Amino acid sequence: MSIAPNYRRHRVLYAVLILIVLVLGLASRKLTGLPPWISLNAGDSLWALLVFLLFGWLSPHSSSVKIAAWALIFAFAIEFSQLYQADWINQLRQHTLVALVIGRGFVAWDLLRYSVGIGFGLVVELAFHHWRDQRFKP
Repeated sequence: MSIAPNYRRHRVLYAVLILIVLVLGLASRKLTGLPPWISLNAGDSLWALLVFLLFGWLSPHSSSVKIAAWALIFAFAIEFSQLYQADWINQLRQHTLVALVIGRGFVAWDLLRYSVGIGFGLVVELAFHHWRDQRFKP
C-alpha cells in the first residue's frame, strides 16, 4: 500500500467534520475553565485541521499527503502574511471574522500548532483508509 493513495473523500462526511471542527475551534477560544495548554494551543491546531478538511473537501480525489502539503503551505503562508502590518490590513484584522481567518500577528509557535493539527488530520485519514482497506479486503 502506498503512503499517498488516492481515495475519494465523501463530501457530506467532510462537511459534517468541518462543522464539528469549526464549533470545537470556536469553543476552545470561548470556554472558560479549560486547562491553559488547551486554551493556548487547541484553537490554532483546530484551525489548521479545518484547513486540511477544507482542502480535502475541495479536492476529494487528491492524495492525503498532497492535501496535507497544500494545507500546510496555506497555513504557513497565512502566518507569515501576519508579518505585514500595514494600517489597512490591521483595520481589517480588527473584525472578528477576518481575524479568525488571517490572524492578527505573527507567532512562531503557531507554525508548530498548525503542523500538529494538519498532521493529526493526515494520520487519522490514512489510518481510516488503511482500516477500511483491511476490513473490506476480498
